[in-house]
Amino acid sequence: MASADRREELDCSFCLSTYTDPVMLRCGHNFCRVCIDRVLDTQEGSGVYSCPECREEFQERPALMRNIALRKVMEKFLFTSPTQMENGICCTYCMDSPVPAVRSCLHCEASLCDKHLRAHSKSPEHVLSDPTTSLEKRKCSLHKKILEYYCTEDAACICVYCSAGEHRVHQVEMLNEASQKKKKKLRNVLQKLITKTNDIEEKVQSLEKHRRKAPEQAAGEAERVTALCTDIRRRVDDLEKKVLSEISRQEKEESLSLSALIHQLEIKKDELSRKMRHIEELCNMMDPLTVLQDPDNGDLCDPEEEGGDEDTGGHDKQPHDGDDLDVSVISHTLHTLCDIIIGIRSGIYVVNPADILLDVTTADNNLLISDNLKTATWTGVKQKRPETAERFKDYNQVMSRRGFTSGRHYWDVEGRRSELWMVGMCYPSIDRRGDQSLIGNNNKSWSLGSLYNQYSVTYDSKHIQLHDISSDRFRICLDYEAGQLSFYELCDPIRHLHTFTATFSEPLHAALCVWSDSIKILGGSRNWKKPSFMI
Repeated sequence: MASADRREELDCSFCLSTYTDPVMLRCGHNFCRVCIDRVLDTQEGSGVYSCPECREEFQERPALMRNIALRKVMEKFLFTSPTQMENGICCTYCMDSPVPAVRSCLHCEASLCDKHLRAHSKSPEHVLSDPTTSLEKRKCSLHKKILEYYCTEDAACICVYCSAGEHRVHQVEMLNEASQKKKKKLRNVLQKLITKTNDIEEKVQSLEKHRRKAPEQAAGEAERVTALCTDIRRRVDDLEKKVLSEISRQEKEESLSLSALIHQLEIKKDELSRKMRHIEELCNMMDPLTVLQDPDNGDLCDPEEEGGDEDTGGHDKQPHDGDDLDVSVISHTLHTLCDIIIGIRSGIYVVNPADILLDVTTADNNLLISDNLKTATWTGVKQKRPETAERFKDYNQVMSRRGFTSGRHYWDVEGRRSELWMVGMCYPSIDRRGDQSLIGNNNKSWSLGSLYNQYSVTYDSKHIQLHDISSDRFRICLDYEAGQLSFYELCDPIRHLHTFTATFSEPLHAALCVWSDSIKILGGSRNWKKPSFMI
């Protein structure tokens, strides 16, 4: 009965079968992993989880901990011989009522209970074994003798006569010895299988973790895209209202202008009609004296002699010759759409700014680097830093510690328009001395520069002038795989200035050059309010 009780302890309370990969909840109850996962899946929609055994509730889906101790007990129990009660073998000599057998005698071909076992013969030929109903299988089919040996060459169990006969030249072992060797091999195989099972289990748990995170990540990305599209739609709607308002305003101005012109022409028409009637009256008069002495003779001159349309201000134009709508203003307003599209394609929608810190070991000795490694300031006092191969010498420059070899990144800077400075990115192999060491003055660096309110972008000593810069703040965007380095003016809306295209072959580091005052790395949006369309 004790064995039966232990056997029941290895049954899952949910499926009522032997545990399969037993796991434990925080409350201490054990279940098959598949069973408890199925239960938790059904509880997922209710917002609360509970143990099927004790009903203890959990606010979050409980973690499933492998019960290694129980697993070992289960494996050990399952790999031992079945108990007498389980195998259903009864004593051959107990006729009144079935009594479980504890041993079987191969010689007698009978199973024995405890009582009959004590009275059984102790002779060597009476070989006892665990209870079995297949006693015939324990004897040699040829000699009807007990199988006592194992032929390793034929992988067969044999009797004493077989060992002295056809197997006499073969390597023969006792059954127990051969069994122990096979068990050892099987345990090695079992251990490898357990290891593989554990590896698979860890992978399954890892995948399950990722699977549970996938909806959250997808929801976050969907929210980001929805916010982006919503903001773009809002901006397009605002732009549409602005353009339609501009068209309406120009229409009203045009209408008022044309109405005034029409009114003037109507007055002119009335005046001409009056003159025509008067002239007709004079032409119909018979008295020449009256015609010649008419007081309005001065107003009845030839219209061509009057100088044309001077009295109407030259406004007797046909309607189609009037002022048209100012399409250039409308087109300029619509051009904002291009900024939105360029912003999306050029990477200004990267979520987080790159953390740029300046590398003091590269800083020229005329530069002061702030404690937070975010600001470079020109100074006329030489700093006493050691001269090294990494340090810039002929230009007041400094590089960032970090270099980028993949991905999309951006960083923001602030430099006064009235000063002289340059910002950009460069390869670590850039020269540190001579004319070729200036960022933008070689094929290893790209820069945006300010020369007392005059701006330009430069690569390999080739300058492109920029116009209408009104802000002190700028953004540098890098898309390494796409081979694009873009510069923006941080106004509202953000304005694209220029994009360099190249096949990058080395890590790219941020670079600053200062000839007066200072230039500061803003670290993204920390000191700058993002335009509304950026997320």
